[in-house]
Amino acid sequence: MEVTLYTRRDCPLCDEAKDALRAAGLAPREVDIDLDPDLQQRFTNDVPVIYVDGVEAFRHRVTAAQLTTFRLSQEKCAPCRGGVPPLKGKELAALASELGSDWRVVDEHHLEREFRLKNFAEALLFTNRVGALAEEQGHHPDIYLSWGKVRITIWTHKIDGLTRSDFVLAAKIDRLLDAVPQRT
Repeated sequence: MEVTLYTRRDCPLCDEAKDALRAAGLAPREVDIDLDPDLQQRFTNDVPVIYVDGVEAFRHRVTAAQLTTFRLSQEKCAPCRGGVPPLKGKELAALASELGSDWRVVDEHHLEREFRLKNFAEALLFTNRVGALAEEQGHHPDIYLSWGKVRITIWTHKIDGLTRSDFVLAAKIDRLLDAVPQRT
């Protein structure tokens, strides 16, 4: 993963972004926009900006937790062929920590998260986006939709437990939430 940080001197937000990148174990290529008139015009005072593999990923504020989850969300769900044990113990705890959001690991068996949205239309929009992502990834969660609420449960049915792909899908779903305009 190639990470580029567009920054400038004497910028407190840029310093915070650098700290978050270090805390997430990332070593970005740092570019001072004040040394390039084209970059000054492109970003003006809109820094820091973080690009991952040539695509803008974050602007202004970013935390180490967001960067860690982002890294997980860039993976692809791998189909489970069975015959592998579900994640347990330290390995499961490490992935749960890497996910770093409001997902709960329930009985070392499945992931669950409830999303609160503004109304039914917003919840339905989010549900449809999750459905499209699930089809794209070939990994399908259980989805419960009600007025202003979507609850998602993820596990790998073939082994009746959790795999890395379950955490990848959860991280990808978290990224989808950014596209829903108004949450409560």
